This record gives sequence, structure tokens and C-alpha cells, in this order.
Amino acid sequence: MQNILNKNETQANTINYEEQKVILSAVDVEIKFNLRGRTLTAIREASLEVYEGESLAIVGESGSGKSVFTKSFMGLLDKNGWVDFGDIMYKGLNLAKFKDERDWLQIRGKEIAMVFQDPMTSLNPLKTIGKQIQEAVELHQNIKGETARNLVIEILKDVGIEDAENRYKQFPHEFSGGMRQRVVIAISVACNPHILICDEPTTALDVTIQAQILQLLKNLQIKYNLTIIYITHDLGVVAKVADRIAVMYAGDIVEIGTAEEVFYNAQHPYTWALLSSLPQLGVKGEPLYSIKGTPPNLFNEVKGDAFAPRNPKALKVDFVERPPYFQVSPTHKARTWLLDPRAPKVEPPTIIKILREQWGCE
Repeated sequence: MQNILNKNETQANTINYEEQKVILSAVDVEIKFNLRGRTLTAIREASLEVYEGESLAIVGESGSGKSVFTKSFMGLLDKNGWVDFGDIMYKGLNLAKFKDERDWLQIRGKEIAMVFQDPMTSLNPLKTIGKQIQEAVELHQNIKGETARNLVIEILKDVGIEDAENRYKQFPHEFSGGMRQRVVIAISVACNPHILICDEPTTALDVTIQAQILQLLKNLQIKYNLTIIYITHDLGVVAKVADRIAVMYAGDIVEIGTAEEVFYNAQHPYTWALLSSLPQLGVKGEPLYSIKGTPPNLFNEVKGDAFAPRNPKALKVDFVERPPYFQVSPTHKARTWLLDPRAPKVEPPTIIKILREQWGCE
């Protein structure tokens, strides 16, 4: 069985987080939605620090709150949603307090940009791709005319689109899915942001194109000095790009650490379950592991550890009281009672033991 991560290639080893600057900080953020007269709490007092220049991956099942959480950084919540509690600090501004669209125009695109899941619905079919990218350049970089056009052509080349001068004049339907994804990335980069949020950037792309897009994002991160937040449920993607990983479940971040720490020394039972579900770790002839049960109904109050009903190794306290964060290392923490000194020793699944042995954690 091959290692998921190559210790000599992971970016996390090159970042000293004690010296790294926090570029965005979310503290105890609670986000609610009004649905048919009922209130759904999509994000439950989640906290997260994003460091300048890093690649941070937020992982979890569909519906765990990954996209909702990061959309709140840009004021892109649906009209029936709002930040009910907490702070989102960016460059001295509390984004959680923004109410007016004019306030968000200072941030959206220019400071924080997003690459959305479906490139076809993100592009205007009636405009050439060159004009769509140029709009972003003119709006956010205050560059006009021929200078803006030349910059757009340079950006098209940067995202790997050949014959950029002619491609500038073409429409979205003349591009393949992978090429449209490159155009969407080009529009985000053209805004000249400090933080780029990539929401499932490789969804619906074949494996070869996925690898190209991920390498492209790495290259752009270096050239444009970007801090990148990846939103994904694909741990294979995470292994290729992430410096740090935040594991999200039922609207809360239950574990966060460097890529090595989360892959090879995971502490939360939900992280164990995600890793155990990796197809590449399956054993031939044996059924692939799957997480039993369903996530909690967020219309209702969640008591204790939200994952407890699906966790066969849950403690009694997990059903009663929400666990605090326990520090595993200066860069690694998890919200689980198993890390309490008073807790009984619970062995992780076999797959986790194998990963730890591979990495030399035991």
C-alpha cells in the first residue's frame, strides 16, 4: 500500500506556522437560515484561522457546511441566511457585521475571490471569455482598454490556454469542461485577490484533467502570491494540495491540523471514518467501509458530539455534552472527548493504525 502523502513533497513541511501571519480569522461563527418558517442552524459556532500563503482544505460530507461557511467570507449567503453570531476578521474589518452590498464590494473579488463548482453556469454564454475576464480586470485592477486586453491574454496563458489571442474572442460553448474551468480560474485571478476559495474545483473532470487543474492552482498560487482555501469531499485531492486540513461535520470544524497530522495521526472518530472510506485503502475482496447512519437534523438542537449517533465507539458523555477542542500539537487540535485525560483508551480503526505505522507515528 502506497503512502497517501509523500513526506518529501508535502508543502506543509515548508511552513512555520508559529511565524505565519493570520490573514483571516473566523471565531464562533453561527449561520442560520429561515426555511418555511423554521430556523436551520447550518454553522454551529465554527472557528477557523487562515494563514497567509497557505493551502487550506476544508473537507467533509455533502451538507456539512463547507460552502456555506466560506460563502459567509464573501457575503454570498442566500437571502434567507445570515450570520447570527461570531466574528469574521479580515484586515481589521469584521465581515460578520457587513449588511450593505456596498461594503461587500470592497471585499468580493478584489480581496477574496471564489472559483465555483460548475464552470458552465458560472460563465455568461452570450459574452466572449475574453470580455468576461476583462470585466474583472477593469473593475478590480482599474486597468482599461488595450492594456487590460493584453493583461487578459497574459492571464489566459498563465492558466494554460494556448493560442490565447484567438481564444480571447471565443464563447464558453467552444471550450471543453476542463478549459472552461481554467477560464473561471482566470476570472478569479484577474480580480487580483489575496484569498482564493476553490469550491470543488475538480468536480465532473476526469482524473487527468483534475491533476492538471490542481497543478495549475499550485503554479498560480506561487506567481500571484495567493492564499487558497479548497472546499472538497475528495481526500485524494486534499492529499495533493493541502498544507493544512480542516475536517467539518454538521456545521462545525471537528479537527484541524497539517496534512500529515490529519492523514497519519487523526484523532476524531469522524476523521477516522472518512479515512477508512478511502477507496485506495480498500482491501481486495472485502467490502469498502461506509459510514453508517445520517448526519443530524440541523433544524433541531444538536446535543453533545454531533457524530456520536454514528460512532460505534462513542462514550456516554458524547451524547450529553459537546466536547471542547483538545490540543494534540501546536498545529493540531480535535473536538473529541477521547482526548480527555479521563477518557478510556479507544483504539482507532485498523486503517488508521496502518497509516500511522507507515508514517512512523507509533
